[in-house]
Amino acid sequence: MSETSYSPPEVWTWDAESGGRFSKINRPIAGATHDKVLPEGEHPFQLYSLATPNGVKVTVMFEELLAAGHAEAEYDAWLINIGEGDQFGSGFVDINPNSKIPALLDRSGSEPVRVFESGSILMHLAEKFGAFLPASGPARTEVLNWLFWQMGSAPYLGGGFGHFYAYAPEKWQYPIDRFAMEAKRQLDVLNRELAEKPFIAGDEYSIADMAIWPWYGQLALGRLYDAGTFLDVESYENVQRWAKELDARPAVTRGRMVNRSFGDPALQLRERHDASDFETKTQDKLEPSED
Repeated sequence: MSETSYSPPEVWTWDAESGGRFSKINRPIAGATHDKVLPEGEHPFQLYSLATPNGVKVTVMFEELLAAGHAEAEYDAWLINIGEGDQFGSGFVDINPNSKIPALLDRSGSEPVRVFESGSILMHLAEKFGAFLPASGPARTEVLNWLFWQMGSAPYLGGGFGHFYAYAPEKWQYPIDRFAMEAKRQLDVLNRELAEKPFIAGDEYSIADMAIWPWYGQLALGRLYDAGTFLDVESYENVQRWAKELDARPAVTRGRMVNRSFGDPALQLRERHDASDFETKTQDKLEPSED
């Protein structure tokens, strides 16, 4: 089928065999597909996630909170294998009816609170601990500007460019050109903003950086979609500087490892229940895969 031969039907119907890397888990209906109780550990925060960019946002936040001395931010991180459909288990759907990682159960108060959507989790934790988000005023607004910029922009990078460039069953020029143009425009937005300030919202490291870096910082470092050369990421000098500086933060390194079940085995920590897990990596927590 050529790029111009498709005529949309009057009423769209689901073709479960449409192909593509995620065809077995994508579907046009919500809700649980099976009963599965989620595990719970001993810490106040129970995180259910995977080390995709959206998952990395939250594990970086937890590790940064702990590094800053917020001992009450201890957490258990449980692996949700989206390739196997774990996100459609009844326990996960109870926490996030949208069946997307990450999802958080906050048991630090008198009643458990479910928190879903990565931006909401970052705000929830920032406000709970009074960290990485100014309490009021223009500085707070600027951080939230960039947090919501990321939430609105990244789907064009991931579901748009990433899907058609890396995951679609065939490569079509029109969507790749369309979303490559938008990905480069977004990189240019960041590059211009970072020209005269160390962090995206100003002089202070914030949840805006933690939200943006797993997507655009890792794209700049050549870690997303094998697209660094194609998008000429080296040309965005200010993004490169920022991406490398954040990448060197120990908490960011740890955050990248948590709930990771793919890539370099040395960077995989499938579950995290204690800070010592990064040192011991016992076999029940680290099971290298070839994904």
